[in-house]
Amino acid sequence: MNYSFSEIIEKKKHSIELSAEEIKWLINSYVKNNVTDYQMAAFAMAVYFNGMTKAETLALTQSYVESGYVYDVSEVTGLKADKHSTGGVGDKTSLVYSPLVASYGVKVCKLSGRGLGVTGGTIDKLESCKGWTSELSKEKFIKTINEVGMSITGQSDDIVPADKKMYALRDVTGTVDSIPLIAASIMSKKLVIDSDSLILDVKVGAGAFMKNIDIAEKLANEMITIGHGYNRKVSILLTDMQKPLGKAIGNAIEVKEAWDTLNNNGPEDLKEVVCTAAGLTLTDLGIFDKLEDAISDCYKKLETGECAHFLQEFVEAQGGNFELIKNYEQNFTTKNKIEVLAEENGYIISQDAETIGLLSMELGAGRKTKEDLIDFSAGIYLNKKTGDVVKTGDVVLTFYTNFDINNDWIEKAKKSFTISNQNEKQQNIIKIIR
Repeated sequence: MNYSFSEIIEKKKHSIELSAEEIKWLINSYVKNNVTDYQMAAFAMAVYFNGMTKAETLALTQSYVESGYVYDVSEVTGLKADKHSTGGVGDKTSLVYSPLVASYGVKVCKLSGRGLGVTGGTIDKLESCKGWTSELSKEKFIKTINEVGMSITGQSDDIVPADKKMYALRDVTGTVDSIPLIAASIMSKKLVIDSDSLILDVKVGAGAFMKNIDIAEKLANEMITIGHGYNRKVSILLTDMQKPLGKAIGNAIEVKEAWDTLNNNGPEDLKEVVCTAAGLTLTDLGIFDKLEDAISDCYKKLETGECAHFLQEFVEAQGGNFELIKNYEQNFTTKNKIEVLAEENGYIISQDAETIGLLSMELGAGRKTKEDLIDFSAGIYLNKKTGDVVKTGDVVLTFYTNFDINNDWIEKAKKSFTISNQNEKQQNIIKIIR
């Protein structure tokens, strides 16, 4: 059946619920260029101001999913799991979560993307293992999952093309921060692969897209509703991104930190987020009855180092040289190393994730545009984390870069953290929503 854009926009203007058929027609017409950018911009703005019902948001997500290729993972044996993060500074959670969950016999089937701006991309990080590729055929993806227990592949152009086109439009029309449009965008990319458990890590704070806890919670509930519409088990973590996650920010340096964490030498905040996310997966799948038991068992696995080999085997299965990471200091050197020192005694009570993320990008570890090249050796190491005691002259953070030193970096770095004579309680897991 054919519909007219004018009828649809009139209904949306007056908050009259659209049918699933109307939404599907709208999205299909937009992908085929039968609905113009200026028309869809009007629709996006109407959604921004009037919102969408739960049924409308589910229909929008389904239209996105059906606009492109859907992965058939029926040949994957056993239970399947996936995890997605909304992006953050120093967030290498997937590189620890996936081997950890795989060690329980659960198959991790994951699509990931590249980084842009302050948020790093899992694909970029893994490409620091020379030869590693995310461009896998369906057969190679399935084979790696079945043989290794996990695989991470890239989002190709034929995955949810409707969302790609819609996101580009929202980016230039001031409609990015619409909860229904965000929820449909995120969930459509997760629903193209069937899974028995999906964990969503929604970052909240200065270094995340969601700055406000209340808004993040609304997004979480919207995504859970969409997941239930697809009969998926979805659990959501709201986690703090006022400060970076872990101590390493960059590409190779983050893979190294993930490897260290899998070998009982990782930062506590990263272990907490990883073990909670993995614990949710294991309870969703019925492997454990109680979340606290699952989390405790995950910590024990990290302590023994028994799941570390999954990361190396996965990287090598997809063509990567993991020895580069195991011998990190010899393979990822930079022309310049800059230490930023504490100028007083006290406690680190805050570290601005957004400022630190922008600095890592300026050092060469990130990209401002999609065309920018990444320096895998560049990055930042946080010698002191929020909550740590410091003395005058202690190294708080270290820059690694092949660019010429810019004195502005030092000044920005000094402003990125606060020292106080009184410590403050730190929070990594804000809330669990199931």
